[in-house]
Amino acid sequence: VEELKAIIKVLPIWSTGIILATTVSQQQFFIVQAGTMDRMVFGIDIPATNFALFMMLTLTMWVIVYDRILVPILPNQRILTVKLRMGIGLVISCLATLVATLVEKKRRNQAISEGFIDNPKGVVNMSAMWLVPSYCVFGLAQGFTVIGQIEFFYSQFPKTMSTVSVSIFTLSLGVGNLVGSLIIKVVKDGTRRGGRASWLASNINRGHYDYYYGLLFILNLVNLVCFLVWSRAYGSTQDIKDWDEDVDKILTSEKETN
Repeated sequence: VEELKAIIKVLPIWSTGIILATTVSQQQFFIVQAGTMDRMVFGIDIPATNFALFMMLTLTMWVIVYDRILVPILPNQRILTVKLRMGIGLVISCLATLVATLVEKKRRNQAISEGFIDNPKGVVNMSAMWLVPSYCVFGLAQGFTVIGQIEFFYSQFPKTMSTVSVSIFTLSLGVGNLVGSLIIKVVKDGTRRGGRASWLASNINRGHYDYYYGLLFILNLVNLVCFLVWSRAYGSTQDIKDWDEDVDKILTSEKETN
């Protein structure tokens, strides 16, 4: 019963990871954007799919900085708590979608001004490096939220439920991908009514990927507000630690008695 109560208690905060997973799963649109931009960097033509490497590099660098620098100087995580880290990650995810919106708006305006409105394969005079800040900010958002969530689940479940911690986290990733697919379908069907071009039209210059990123920004902003409310309602994160200590004392006492 206590284990079930622990799972139910974390579900509201757990659900806030779904929107982040949904947003990150939309990176295929960045690839479409990169395909219409100048990808020459230092004389090398970088494939559109390879720009996702910047997100992974940022995530890896943050993990190293956190593990090797911040953890040693922040004993017991009294300052950078798990809930604070998750909150920072959600704030950064809002910033990431906002940056993506502005970059796509600039790219689309550039494509139209250069006469590529009906030529989605035309390469605009705009470097694909404009996409790098979005990738990096998304990577940083994952670094804060993902690590924070995993540590949160581990700290809020008793020792006997350690495997559940990873399972419930990966479940949010799977649900996020499903929600992402649903949002894409709804946006495509809803925005092409009346003979208009869909926001996510195959012709990226006719579509409005910037509007779609704006929608993701709104969803992330609402998600952040929900997290703040649920985090405040959750209260102390010390309860499970006390519970584990009590269980250990009981088991020790039983062993001594036997």
